[in-house]
Amino acid sequence: MEMVWISSNLPSSLSCRLLCSVSNLTPSLLQHNKRNSAELSLRSLLDMGFTEYQAEQLYDSVSRMKGGNAAKHVLSTLSVLFVLGLNPTTVHKLLDKCPELYTVKDVQLQQRITQLRHLGLVEGSLQRTVSHYPKILTVPMKSVKSVVQFLREKCLFTTQQVAEILRDSPAVVLEDLDQLEYKFQYVYFRMGVKQAEMVKCRLFRFSLDNVRCRHTFLERRGLYQTPDKKGQTTIINPKLDGILNVDEGTFTADVAQASPEEYDVFQKLLAREWKEEEFEHGSGVIRLKCDDVRVTLTHTASDVDGAIWFFDF
Repeated sequence: MEMVWISSNLPSSLSCRLLCSVSNLTPSLLQHNKRNSAELSLRSLLDMGFTEYQAEQLYDSVSRMKGGNAAKHVLSTLSVLFVLGLNPTTVHKLLDKCPELYTVKDVQLQQRITQLRHLGLVEGSLQRTVSHYPKILTVPMKSVKSVVQFLREKCLFTTQQVAEILRDSPAVVLEDLDQLEYKFQYVYFRMGVKQAEMVKCRLFRFSLDNVRCRHTFLERRGLYQTPDKKGQTTIINPKLDGILNVDEGTFTADVAQASPEEYDVFQKLLAREWKEEEFEHGSGVIRLKCDDVRVTLTHTASDVDGAIWFFDF
């Protein structure tokens, strides 16, 4: 029997979940609320444990939504979130942050939660991830599956590492796969960083431009080298975590050993350089070192079916 991670702040009317499995509880709660979906009212929200202020806000939000779809299944949607183990205050904040959830049907919501569990988000981590980034529950299962498949097959992350990426960088499920590939290829080949370190520093929270800008600044100041085919450098490169997981002031002064003015001028010049490259090539170009050959990965923007990669040895 699969037990649910339950908050201790739930209303007493829902406390029976501690004695039930997800498979036994969810249908009964959802069926009950489907029968009463037309009875959405302040009273029904108060009965679920929301404060008067929270109930008024939720009711007003649903009432203002066009089409009436939200009102049809809002109680069922709320029940799924309660079953997940979220208390009324957390559910209220979550819906305020991501009102799109009002329009997600309870069955879809439950399926997406189940998918995240199957992908390795355990109780506790799952709830924290949803609370931090509720938009992950609005993403179709097929889209999540595509990103997971890419991370496993193209980037060779382990199953556990993919679970950590989803937990720490859930917005990755909405990122363009071409951009993800650029980012991974750049950090893996150009910077010589392996998968474990990428996961540890939460690489996928950062934009490709941010990564490239900081790395290029260090490289041109002689503070970072691309490892050779044996993974060796003549200097000690700073760790990826120390490059990305610090504010700009700390990065500039402590890592790059430069002034704020120098880095500001460099960013402007680099942005101009990138624009000139895009104008010249009609695409984004990243030069990567792979074994003992220089590889040029070129993404052709005009390819409507996806990215075309040219390898120039």
